[in-house]
Amino acid sequence: MMPKTLFTKLALALTLLLLGIGLLYSVLSTYMTRHYQQEFLQNLNRDLADNLVAERKLMNEGVLDEVALKETFTHYMMVNPSIEIYLLDPDGKILSYSADPGKVKRKSVAMKPVMDFTEGKMFPILGDDPRSFEKSKIFSVAPVTFNDGSMKYFYVVLRGEEYERVERLFEESFLLQLSGAALFVSLVIGLMVGLLLFLMLTRRLQILSRLMRDFSESSFTGYEAYPELAGNDEIDILGSHYNDMAERIRDQLNDLKRQDNLRRELVANVSHDLRTPLAALHGYIETLKLKADSFDDATRNEYLDTAMKHSRRLTRLVEELFELAKLDASETQLHCEPFSLAELVQDIIQKFSLSAEEQRIKLSMQVADGLPFVMADIALIERVLENLIANALCHTSAEGEVILILRTVGTDVEIEVQDNGKGIAESEQVFIFDRFYRGDNKERSDHHAGLGLAIAQHIVNLHGSEIQVNSIEGAGSRFFFRLPQWKA
Repeated sequence: MMPKTLFTKLALALTLLLLGIGLLYSVLSTYMTRHYQQEFLQNLNRDLADNLVAERKLMNEGVLDEVALKETFTHYMMVNPSIEIYLLDPDGKILSYSADPGKVKRKSVAMKPVMDFTEGKMFPILGDDPRSFEKSKIFSVAPVTFNDGSMKYFYVVLRGEEYERVERLFEESFLLQLSGAALFVSLVIGLMVGLLLFLMLTRRLQILSRLMRDFSESSFTGYEAYPELAGNDEIDILGSHYNDMAERIRDQLNDLKRQDNLRRELVANVSHDLRTPLAALHGYIETLKLKADSFDDATRNEYLDTAMKHSRRLTRLVEELFELAKLDASETQLHCEPFSLAELVQDIIQKFSLSAEEQRIKLSMQVADGLPFVMADIALIERVLENLIANALCHTSAEGEVILILRTVGTDVEIEVQDNGKGIAESEQVFIFDRFYRGDNKERSDHHAGLGLAIAQHIVNLHGSEIQVNSIEGAGSRFFFRLPQWKA
């Protein structure tokens, strides 16, 4: 089975890595040591073959002294059994040697290494081992010219069979054990230190994994923050991202809960607001159907007017709900263009002038000199102003006044709708922009669904602004917001 935890995987990877390093070290160290020994030994015995020829007086007036040659073979086999001496002709054929006849397997050796040696090329130079068809060994060679002009070579193998046997025995008995023990101890220490480091590194990942598991098992409600540590490596950055993610998930869940509560409240409010006019409308229509013949014209008209009033209320409520739904779904796109806000306000005042006269309310406007154009969606801003004026007229008693004030504030144009009506209690001011909120105004409850200010605020928010309110109960209210100036 594959390891499951990160620590187990890292421990296995470290173990395999250290074993691979140990194996590679053993191979490279063996190769480099052998290479160094060959180079050193060959350089040390570079002139051995020449010295043999000169010191042992193997040449007598250009003629090879066979007796001296045999004595030389015997002498060096006894004094230095690690070397082997061969006499070669120019083609590499072995003419004579110091080894036992049964152990020499080759009849000739390659001459290219011999030529490289005589030309002084870089050591180590490996030549054929007459005792083996596979091995190559370092050597020393000395050319000898005879009276008849022929050339012979003294070929001295520096690491003979006896040397290899002793070397092999020595390595097996000491060096191999020492090297193996040292390598094993080094690997064990490296493994222990590596595992300790991995444990320290994965501990924070285990903490983070536990926090995420607990967060998930708690249905994303029980949030425990990842501790802020002094480090700033990838694990700490991941922990910081986890904190941000958990907080965002928690906020989103809270938003979803609030949205769900709003949805439930919306359904309840819509059901209530639709039920009353629908029931009234149904009752009047049903009465007219049953008793139309017994009613006079005045009574019939009265019933029809009342039914029409409830029908208009239903129409207005459905339109406002549809409009608010579009705004909530972000389906409304702004089509901003420069326009004169004063002209727009003047047109809206004209639209509400008849209603204001019927309520005996003075409706007017004040415009600052040199008022610049604004950059906004004219149709949506018209909807905002209509809602604010309608709201002001609804809260203002007869002989009251509603004033629209336009002025420049910095790089913006501020629009204010001011009335001297009933005002809004301070405790209610934070709720007036909530949908379906109508406070304690029973008179207004019969004519409005409590969506006008919510729609107005939503539209102004789309323009990057916000409607603010200042109100004193019994003294009137001020609703105001700002729009950006148009820069030509």
